[in-house]
Amino acid sequence: MARVGLDKETVIKRTAQLANEIGVENVTLKILADDLKVQPPSLYNHIKGLEDLQKELMIYGWNQMADKILNAVVGISGYVALEALCRAFYEYAVENPGIFNAMLWYNKFQNNEMLDSTSKIFSIVYKVTSPLNISKDICNNLIRVFHGSLEGFALLVNNNAFGNPSSINDSFELLLQVLIDGVKTLEGK
Repeated sequence: MARVGLDKETVIKRTAQLANEIGVENVTLKILADDLKVQPPSLYNHIKGLEDLQKELMIYGWNQMADKILNAVVGISGYVALEALCRAFYEYAVENPGIFNAMLWYNKFQNNEMLDSTSKIFSIVYKVTSPLNISKDICNNLIRVFHGSLEGFALLVNNNAFGNPSSINDSFELLLQVLIDGVKTLEGK
């Protein structure tokens, strides 16, 4: 018998919490079922299996990040908005390391739902960069540059991979300064 009140949204949200607590690679259907106090087969009322759960977690993460970024840039524009966007991306990534790792499976699940969830972020980026007088071609490349820089930095932080005693916050501030100063050189191109 299915647990009363258990639905797909509850399953995904609890998976997200577990991913952040124990690491996404350690979340199994058995662990999730035990945590939700149901038998593992009961999960199949809400998901198709572990791979489907991973896909749903990834989409959940991209949607959550898009919401955080949108909230960060509402009412501001230009370089202030670009900086706010970067900070929101980074904060989400380091506050949700398990979910963020699941979000890296982007190319594993190419479908319309996935494209919809990531296109929200691209749309926000285009709106933020449009007043900066930067061509769409350069903007497309900037998305990769910012994504790679912010994702890489967040992954290093999440995995405690910075070996020197320098302040991580100072390093992040420098990263932001370098990225934004670099964008300024591209105006009008």
